Amino acid sequence: MRAIEITQPGPADVLKLCERPMPVVKAGEVLIKVHAAGVNRPDVFQRMGNYAPPPGASDIPGLEVAGEIVDGDLDYTTLDIGDHVCALVQGGGYAEYVVAPVQQVLPVPKGWSMLEAASIPENYFTVWSNVFDRAHLSAGETLLVQGGSSGIGVTAIQLASVMGHRVFATAGSDDKVAACMKLGAERGINYKTEDFAAVVKSLTNDRGVDVILDMVAGDYLPREIACLADDGRISIIATLGGGKATLDMGQVLRRRLTVTGSTLRPRSAEFKGAIARKLKEKVWPMMAERKVKPIIHTVFPLEQAAAAHALMESSSHVGKIMLQVI
Repeated sequence: MRAIEITQPGPADVLKLCERPMPVVKAGEVLIKVHAAGVNRPDVFQRMGNYAPPPGASDIPGLEVAGEIVDGDLDYTTLDIGDHVCALVQGGGYAEYVVAPVQQVLPVPKGWSMLEAASIPENYFTVWSNVFDRAHLSAGETLLVQGGSSGIGVTAIQLASVMGHRVFATAGSDDKVAACMKLGAERGINYKTEDFAAVVKSLTNDRGVDVILDMVAGDYLPREIACLADDGRISIIATLGGGKATLDMGQVLRRRLTVTGSTLRPRSAEFKGAIARKLKEKVWPMMAERKVKPIIHTVFPLEQAAAAHALMESSSHVGKIMLQVI
């Protein structure tokens, strides 16, 4: 099969088209003929040598795909050969075929194309796990999304707003701010020209927000603490701003604040399968009604994965960057 491999850690041009053996299906897995794959920031970190695949995972990058089941262990599932599905994988998505744990495989939402479906798994699994399961965003609560124009960001904005939450989002340009508001954010905040903590406090009558989805960390954390409501929660999913911060722990104690974080990739198939079941129950009906929709910025053919990574690193996109495989 054709695949994209990381020839050595480095810049985008270390991604090269190659021929690889077909992956071997094991018990509890399915083999998917890939139609499209999503490009995500962890793929860039892996390419740079900063995010190694978990033990046993493919060294081929790519964490989400959509395609057709061509083989696999289907005895205790509702899936069948030929079904059109999307899947979260631990690696191997930038290829013509990939194996996926059957628990992490979901049907393509009604009315969605393969390309659109491939934009779902990494972002929706991550947002659901961190915003709703981990940070427990509940009825009547408010959410601040850092990096609102990213794939994660547009997912979080749409999901939370359609579920009735007030959502605020930061972005790095006025155009991106406008895009966030079009997707459901009550207020977009240009972090280059505005103090997001001050804006959030003013929008909430000095109360602050209940949950912050943070992919920056670093020196954002003290300001996030300042704009959290009492009993508020920060859920960290990346450290683009640095891995260290100094916090006023007195505030954390007095105001009963929670700072938590997680990475999804190394978690078990059982853990991810539980998220998949919740998504199918709660989010798939919204997708069928187009209450939430794919936001695809650019599509590259598989062989242009290096160009896709260069675009990702430029941060000039809004939404998803995708690879068309067939």
